[in-house]
Amino acid sequence: MKTAILPQVRIAPELRTDLESVLCQGETLSEFVEASVRGAIEYRHMQSEFHARGELAWQEYLRAGASYPASQVIGELRDMLASRREQLQALATSGK
Repeated sequence: MKTAILPQVRIAPELRTDLESVLCQGETLSEFVEASVRGAIEYRHMQSEFHARGELAWQEYLRAGASYPASQVIGELRDMLASRREQLQALATSGK
């Protein structure tokens, strides 16, 4: 597959100086820009999926009229989190 070049972007000299100051050892500006673009794309995909799930949930609520109190949902999420923490702690102690 052939690679493509992103268009040049004009930035203020101060921004370039800031960018160069945060590069990891051996990292190039091109690598940083590519990683940033990949991260932004991934974020946008997740954001779109989140909004799509929210819209589906809203449409289901409008159709069925059923909802759950926030306290119930938060309680269930806390229980799930506590359970997962216990699992991870058990794994950590068994691996020692």
